[in-house]
Amino acid sequence: QVQLVESGGGLVQPGGSLRLSCAASIDIFRVNYMGWYRQAPGKQRALVASITNGGSTTYADSVKGRFTISRDNAKNMVYLQMNSMKPEDTAVYSCNLYQYGVGYWGQGTQVTVSS
Repeated sequence: QVQLVESGGGLVQPGGSLRLSCAASIDIFRVNYMGWYRQAPGKQRALVASITNGGSTTYADSVKGRFTISRDNAKNMVYLQMNSMKPEDTAVYSCNLYQYGVGYWGQGTQVTVSS
């Protein structure tokens, strides 16, 4: 069974940085697509960033130039480096992957940007 466990969330001041980590229970070298999503209170879950096995990345317009997604297939980890954070980045961040057409999600980690 696929399990994803996120970590690294917390409280950060505007302009600060956080690095989120997602640990997968499977070998992700066979997993093409992995992504980070976020859901703010009262809003739908939305894609933040994604990365393929070939290293191609996509970002939501709101985080381009500030966030960086990366993956380490040897460690079965996916990361999200968040810089120059803004209050509107406050949300629960979840890791996602698809395997054989089935989507899997982690439990999420809370990120709060506030002074």
